[in-house]
Amino acid sequence: MQDPNGLLSSNRMKKHVVMQSQRTRCESCGRSVPSYDIVNVTSLEHGGRTLCNECCNKEVAALGDLSMFEHVRFEPVRLADCTGAIHEFHFRTRLFGPGVAIDAFELVDNHPAGYRFEIIGDPEGDLLELLSRLIEKIRRGLSTKHLIDRDLGQQIANHQIVRGEIGWDEAEGGSGPLLTIDGHEITWREFGRMLMSFEGWQFKLEIKDKSEEL
Repeated sequence: MQDPNGLLSSNRMKKHVVMQSQRTRCESCGRSVPSYDIVNVTSLEHGGRTLCNECCNKEVAALGDLSMFEHVRFEPVRLADCTGAIHEFHFRTRLFGPGVAIDAFELVDNHPAGYRFEIIGDPEGDLLELLSRLIEKIRRGLSTKHLIDRDLGQQIANHQIVRGEIGWDEAEGGSGPLLTIDGHEITWREFGRMLMSFEGWQFKLEIKDKSEEL
């Protein structure tokens, strides 16, 4: 395909600049990593520093005398949901002293979004086994759709159970939540409209940490 005006090259350059701007250099190892893999650390000894997740984990392990802990970088995994749509999950390992968490998330414009899952385990345990358990948790999470498309827009599915994540709605200035359901952002107003089809019914709201099973 010809590109006499150089538009394709220009678009590639713009994309490259955007991707570069979303990376940050670790002050410890010097690597340039995605911004979502950066931790801002403050200590009396070093003051404020910007560390990659791996360097932060190594420092936490040293402080906690966790000699058996070894940071592992996991490659992205592509999994299908119950409709056959493919979702690519990226992973981040976070050590927090008494435990280690592995986060799984999709990326939109190089930022974590969409489906998100987490699992917590022993910091000196087998991280590959913990990852395997997380992937099974993701498969369970992808096996059900909670919202379905109907003539009047999205509605709650017939099994009448909704699972999701509570987030911050910048448009509402924090006065209302932004929900993530089936990997899609749903405003509190949109969700309220869906609930109105059950006017007069009862409901049960159960809130759990994202590392727990829903």
